[in-house]
Amino acid sequence: MSLANVVRNSKFLTAIFNPIVRVYPDLAGYRKVGLKYDDLISEENDITVEAIRRLPTAEQDARAFRIRRAFQCSLSHSELPKNEWTTAEQDVSYLLPIIKQVELEFKERDEFEALSKK
Repeated sequence: MSLANVVRNSKFLTAIFNPIVRVYPDLAGYRKVGLKYDDLISEENDITVEAIRRLPTAEQDARAFRIRRAFQCSLSHSELPKNEWTTAEQDVSYLLPIIKQVELEFKERDEFEALSKK
């Protein structure tokens, strides 16, 4: 059982952690440079690379633009104007569902390859 499941199943712990969960994205600062949460996922493994490849071209381009713009903000030690910040409504998960699907497919492929080697 993971810690996340323990927190979700406990009303007391949920009451403690929910305010933190709501405030964290604003404190992290990634929205102030125009990023979405899924933009923070590193492209260092095959699963993430495959998930990004499966994104529609427009979403791939938008992701690349957001990352480049955030990098430019980082280099200049600045934030975007407030009207260009990513809002909570815009910060929807677009990559994690695909990553989960790719993980399942890779796991299934590995299991199939293990069976065929026997």
